[in-house]
Amino acid sequence: MKDVIIIGSGISGMACAVACASKGVRVCLVSPFPSERSQSVMAAGGINAVLPEHEPGDSVEKHIEDTLKGGCNLGGNVAVTNLCESAEEIIQYLEKIGTVFSTDDSKNLVRRAFGGQSYKRTYYCGASTGKQIVSALVMEVRRYEAAGVIQRRLWSCFHSALIKDGVCYGAVLFDEAKGQLDAVYADAMVIATGGQNGLFGKTTGSTQCDGYTAGKLFMQGVELKNLEFIQYHPTTMETSQKKMLISEAVRGEGGRLFYIEDGKRIYFMEEKYGPRGNLQTRDVVAREIDKIGKQVFLDISFLAPKEIEQKLPEVKELCKKYGDIDITKESIPVVPSVHFFMGGFAVHLNHETNIRNLFAVGECASMYHGANRLGGNSLLAAMYSGKRAADEIIERTVVKKQPDFTKELEKENKILKEMMTGKSQFPVMYIREMLAETMQKYLGIVRDETSLEKGIEDVEYYLSIANRIKYDSSVMAYMNYSLEGILTLARATLTCAKQRKESRGAHYRRDYSDKDAQFEYATIISYANGEYKVRLDEERSYES
Repeated sequence: MKDVIIIGSGISGMACAVACASKGVRVCLVSPFPSERSQSVMAAGGINAVLPEHEPGDSVEKHIEDTLKGGCNLGGNVAVTNLCESAEEIIQYLEKIGTVFSTDDSKNLVRRAFGGQSYKRTYYCGASTGKQIVSALVMEVRRYEAAGVIQRRLWSCFHSALIKDGVCYGAVLFDEAKGQLDAVYADAMVIATGGQNGLFGKTTGSTQCDGYTAGKLFMQGVELKNLEFIQYHPTTMETSQKKMLISEAVRGEGGRLFYIEDGKRIYFMEEKYGPRGNLQTRDVVAREIDKIGKQVFLDISFLAPKEIEQKLPEVKELCKKYGDIDITKESIPVVPSVHFFMGGFAVHLNHETNIRNLFAVGECASMYHGANRLGGNSLLAAMYSGKRAADEIIERTVVKKQPDFTKELEKENKILKEMMTGKSQFPVMYIREMLAETMQKYLGIVRDETSLEKGIEDVEYYLSIANRIKYDSSVMAYMNYSLEGILTLARATLTCAKQRKESRGAHYRRDYSDKDAQFEYATIISYANGEYKVRLDEERSYES
């Protein structure tokens, strides 16, 4: 029987786990917290698909076309085609396992409009679609847990991969309860750790998704892709703790953006882009808000209170709880915020990285979204990628002989023990807060050569003192050992942004404000001996 380790238990991780378990593959599902606390729960708006009862004129081909166009032609044609053609089957599967989609009076699934799409094709569960899908998948995982095929390993964190001669043989995990590292061998490992919110501090996402796994694996030889493409969601509400997502569902239901000038409302998106201006792609809307330089509001109060309660109950509750705003009567003050990462692990169509038997799925894998993700495609990609990686793993031949990593594990445990003794003049959380300030300042919605160079300079300094960090007893041990990996990923991200001397999708440079045909390729970055090497994937080597 084959064994697979899956790092991360959100939607993509669970989708992969269930698909593997259904074919008799033993799964070790690793995460520090239960799935109910994963970032996937926060996904609000919906999931895209073209079903038989689609809007007149819509088609799977139109979905493919919109996705490729939204990604500024950096999403692979074959990959996007496979994704969109699988959407109907995925919706049917989700219904089968208990996902409760919103329906009309005739019990037909209803859909809403989302930005960058030529037709309404986003199916939803109120404004808590992610939560519904997580709940359904959790029940499926529990069935296989009861059968002994899936084992959950909670309160454990990824430390490093067991890699030798370009092949992955498992993972080194840190057990918070034991306070030590354990080697777990497997025939394959799947990374499903989400985006890199930890690089930016206050975002719409979970602080659990900090980017360490990507940074550490990058240091171990795994190639990364398109890190410069970071989606700023145009409508979030700022609180003292984080940026609360105001779902695109609000604009999908007719919400209008405006600012006030001389006592009058200026509906700037409609003035510039016409009646569907509020449903431009997220990168366009975020940049337009950024240009205005004053408070922008989102209004949905013209809808009947009953309709708001029916279609946007979670948004209504969120605004009341965190902003004391009644959206049936008042407009919502909004600001753009880091929301999604189109960049991540460079993976092939089967979701394998450049390291044999090491896969990546969900948001941490860069495949379908190109330079800018369309709302509603992330949940689709999470489900599809998890299943696609599982299909490949199921077909793989079991590794007969595994190398002995005992010496490497002893060395890592010694380093960890030394780190956890003594104190440092540089507290870990202070460095992480400084990093977030740097990234927000120099890798914002609009960048240029000067800002990116300053960002690199800051991160280089943080890296130079990282090895002087010993142990900050005020935080989990994971926070201490993960610092170098996070800083290395930040450095790689800034490097990719500096190398792409054009504006495309979510990457906008004021010093290179137009698209440039010579950059119509993915950015691939690798790391060896402290050196960052960037190339444009002109041969499209990862599209096979």
